[in-house]
Formats: sequence, structure tokens, C-alpha cells
Amino acid sequence: MALSRGLNFCQQVSRSSRVSRNLISWFCTESKKVPQDSSPKCIFSGIQPTGIPHIGNYLGAIQSWVKMQANVNDTIILSIVDLHSITLPQDPPVLLQSIYDMVAVLIACGIDPQRTIVFQQSSISQHAELAWLLGCKTTLPRLGQFAQWKSKTSGDKSKACVGLYTYPVLQAADILLYKSTHVPVGDDQMPHLTLAKDLARIFNNNYGQYFPLPQPITGTYDRIKSLRDPSVKMSKSDSDALSRIQLTDSEDDIQKKCKKAVTDFISEVTFDPEKRPGVSNLISIHSAFSGLSVEEICKQAKGQETAEYKMVVAEAVNKIIAPIREHVFEVRRNKVFIQHVLSIGEEKARAMAAENFTEVKKLVGLCE
Repeated sequence: MALSRGLNFCQQVSRSSRVSRNLISWFCTESKKVPQDSSPKCIFSGIQPTGIPHIGNYLGAIQSWVKMQANVNDTIILSIVDLHSITLPQDPPVLLQSIYDMVAVLIACGIDPQRTIVFQQSSISQHAELAWLLGCKTTLPRLGQFAQWKSKTSGDKSKACVGLYTYPVLQAADILLYKSTHVPVGDDQMPHLTLAKDLARIFNNNYGQYFPLPQPITGTYDRIKSLRDPSVKMSKSDSDALSRIQLTDSEDDIQKKCKKAVTDFISEVTFDPEKRPGVSNLISIHSAFSGLSVEEICKQAKGQETAEYKMVVAEAVNKIIAPIREHVFEVRRNKVFIQHVLSIGEEKARAMAAENFTEVKKLVGLCE
């Protein structure tokens, strides 16, 4: 049945858009992967369309999403959370292109729209509607505790928009709207999931048991650090482009960024995150992309200077990134195809959201 749906999707795409045979072949191949598991879950994730994802996003989130597709009993929902992105100023044409680019990257990394519901958050009005209901159950002091509010206001809260303050409630609505049972999170996102669980409890206590309490799915990899400042995580919003390796960077770009990565004055390659965070970050990246352990890497790098080792890391990264990069550019050229993927995801997400929110409105007393 899953294979049949996958083939139908390929046929729809072939008829409705100018998509290369390689893309169609890829989807048909992916749809054949149908191992089973007896414990179905509803898994929700969101990603902001603010710049091309970097290797930290790939290792910490995207790879996990791809692997989750293996269990066909699970419902996997992946939202391009464009409403979250406008809590900070955005250039409208750039934002729209970034939404399309994000879809291209996700597909190139292995996200299959036949297995994962990929959609644009703003296309489903129930996200904002549920956020309002949940906001009526949230206190100002609770929202003021979130680190992002404190960091992104840069000490001048008078210039911050209300959306930046209340977006954790919208994030909770994103999760609860689909009655999600699990959410992949990093350490920095755990407070947001805690808020979602607390709001689910409050709602259930007031109106009866309806929302599951979403549980975290933690990643395998530690957060990849900035190449320019290994004391902070790699970030799409960092003003220094040399701080991150994007999934569309050329081989030359990757070599340049690894070469410019901050290390120290010791030439030997050793792993010591506290005393040598820069070199240790490179070793962690190398390990993630090569499959080698830290110990194996340090043994192989014995006698190498860090300058030489940086090029070894660049080669390991490019080996994995190169086919992804090529696939991104291929998908990117097919705007109609990207719109088709979003349309299919929107249709599936809207059906779930509309049904669930109607039940919520009945419980609250807003409709019969």
C-alpha cells in the first residue's frame, strides 16, 4: 500500500510539473523503504525558513527526520514555520524564496513528501487560532522566562514586537494542533516543549482529556559549534558567513571555512573540548561526517599539524555534502515541483488541523 501511494505521488508530480527523471526516480526509490514498527507515533518538527541550513542543522535535526521516515506506522509532520520567522524583520521576496529553498534542501537531504507531511505553517490558519486559545491560558511571567526573548531583544525590550514575546505559545500550538505525541528537540528547545506539555495539562484539566503530553526525542550528536567562535553553537543567523558550513557551499567554500576555523597555537591534533574547543569542534565534525570515532581520528592525525588536518575535515564534509548540494540545485530549478510538494502537504495538514481544532472549539464552548 505504501509503495502504491509512493508511485501515485511520482505520477502526480510527473504530470503536474517539469521535474527531471532523477527526481521522480528518487521518490519512487524512497517509497519502497517500508520497515514496520508496532508503536505508532505522531511526530512534529518545525524549521524556520531563514537561510540555508548548515551542517549543524543537518546533523542535529534533518538526519534524524530522514531516519524517522523508516517507520511507516508513524505520522511525521514537518512544518516550514514562516510565522515564527517574521518575529524579526524579513525582506518579503527573500522570505518567499527562503521557503522554497528550505523545501529544496529538505528533499535533497532525503525528506520524502510521501512519508513526511511537509507544509508551510501560515497556510493553516488553525495554528494561529489555537495559539490564541492557549495564550489565554499562559501568564506573562512564564513567557518572560524564555532565553530567546532575553537574547533577541538585546537589552532593549521597548523595540521588540509582541510576537517575539508570545511565539513560544505559537510553538506549543504547532505541536498540540496535530495531537503530537513526540517532538525531536535539542537542549535549547526543551523549555519550549515543557511549555507545550504544561499547556496541554492545563487544557485537559479545564476541558477534559484531549491533548497527549508530547514527549521529547533527543538527538545523537552534540551541537556543532561555530567555526569562528567555538564557545557558541553554529547558527544560520550569525553575521559571519565563515562561522558555518551551509549545505549548498561549494568545495572551495568548505575548504576556505575550515581553513579559517579558529583553533589555537598548538599544532598537534588532540581532543579536549574545554582546553582546545576549536580543534575539538573540528574533530567532532570530522567524526560525524566520516563515521570514525574521536580516538580513531586522533590516531590517524598523529603527526599532522592542525592546518593540514583542517583540509582533511573539509574533504570529509564535502564528500557527504557534494551530492546533497547537487540535488538542492536540481530541485531548486523546479519551482512548480516545490509548490506541488507544499500543496500536497498543506492538504494533509489542513485535514488534520481542521478536525482537531473543531473538537477544541467544541470543548471550549465556541461551537456545537
